[in-house]
Amino acid sequence: MPLLILLSVPLFAAIVLAFIGDRKYAPEINILGSAATFAAGIALALEVYVKGPMLAGGNFFFVDAFNVYLAVLTSFVSMTTAIFSRRYMRKERQDGHVGPIRMRFYHAMFQLFIFAMLLCLLTNNVGVLWIAMELATLSTVLLVSLYRTPSAIEAAWKYFILCGVGIALALFGTVLLYFAAEKVLGAGGEALLWTNLSQVSGKLEPTVLSLAFVFLMVGYGTKVGLVPVHNWLPDAHSEGPTPISAVLSGLLLNVALYALVRCKVLVDGSTGTHHAGDIMMGFGLLSIIVAAFSLLRQKDIKRMFAYSSIEHMGIATFAFGLGGPIATFGALLHMLVHSLTKSAIFFTVGHASQMHWTQEMDRIKGLIRGNPLVGWGMMFGVMAIVGMPPFGVFTSEFLILTATMKDAPLLTPFLLLGFAVAFAALFRRVQPMVTGPAPSYQRPIKAAHIPVMLHMALVLVIGIYMPDFLNRWFHTAVELLK
Repeated sequence: MPLLILLSVPLFAAIVLAFIGDRKYAPEINILGSAATFAAGIALALEVYVKGPMLAGGNFFFVDAFNVYLAVLTSFVSMTTAIFSRRYMRKERQDGHVGPIRMRFYHAMFQLFIFAMLLCLLTNNVGVLWIAMELATLSTVLLVSLYRTPSAIEAAWKYFILCGVGIALALFGTVLLYFAAEKVLGAGGEALLWTNLSQVSGKLEPTVLSLAFVFLMVGYGTKVGLVPVHNWLPDAHSEGPTPISAVLSGLLLNVALYALVRCKVLVDGSTGTHHAGDIMMGFGLLSIIVAAFSLLRQKDIKRMFAYSSIEHMGIATFAFGLGGPIATFGALLHMLVHSLTKSAIFFTVGHASQMHWTQEMDRIKGLIRGNPLVGWGMMFGVMAIVGMPPFGVFTSEFLILTATMKDAPLLTPFLLLGFAVAFAALFRRVQPMVTGPAPSYQRPIKAAHIPVMLHMALVLVIGIYMPDFLNRWFHTAVELLK
């Protein structure tokens, strides 16, 4: 029942909001639907915590410690984003950036996007995962172009073309995976189920699996935003509505990385080598270095934090590729704290750009004096995202760095270089925005502070004290990903 509610509520909410999404009470319906989804996610997580992994819907759905934790994270961040977007999008409508039709479109596509991501996470079928990923792509393409400006349409087309090519490569990788599984499991849908594939991974043809992973890595790696197939991400973040930037960075990138990690487990079982891990480490380390130096060149605040997302997904990808209990634990934790922190940062960025009528960093000044909660929210968010203690990002990065020093010491200097450059770049650009006098063109706004404070409080608590249930949860997930 929790699984049914978790998937049906956002789909039903999307249908309802397609008809009434421009009404005065539409944001409240959006929040209510997201809250119901989150409650169902918690109920499903408790069921898995007590009973262990389970199948549902005639083996069509599969839930374990790995994907249900991401499902809860997805439903939670979508709920807080819906709360934030209530005031943010209302202000956008007052300023004339969106009209009634686009507001209806925004609310409906938001819920459809959440449904697509949850379906990606919970399906047991590799083919359905690909279909759901394509649905997530199409819904966000339409959301990125919401403002219908020339730059927004250009960003949406770039997103559609690059991710379309990527998802096509992922489809070819999926076909190769089925080709290898068919010889062991027989023709039909049974050869596409994660549970069946994991049981016979040692019998699958290693050469075919290795080739399949190359296509899957490039295909789903495009959705993760890994260098060199990352070009769509900064444009999509800078041109789309800020709530969509928050869920793109905080959720969609995690979902694509989830698909890659599942595939890596199969390839490792088939080949008995570290071939897939080496590829992930290469893409991850390249993304860290390129994104860290790219931060220095940015002038648009949303583009800057988009490159920060590329860097952090590179860190998680590198850690999953490195493998081992410490690195995998650190990667799981990093996905959690990055999602919470980056979405909170985008919330403050959205309000800062509304206060100054621009996303250009040189024109955003005096946030702490203009709106202390927005200014301090951005400041603490940046302190967290660069890995300063005692925030949770410090804990995850320390675990990943420790594992790297033990298992791949020659790569440690490159990892440290990426951390240091990103640290310096973000503080160099953000400090002038939050301090100093407020400019004359700055205007007061009613900001949504609760989502920011809630996210930052969670990241701080996780950094100071890891709850026992979360610790056990991650250890269980690490065992699944060996």
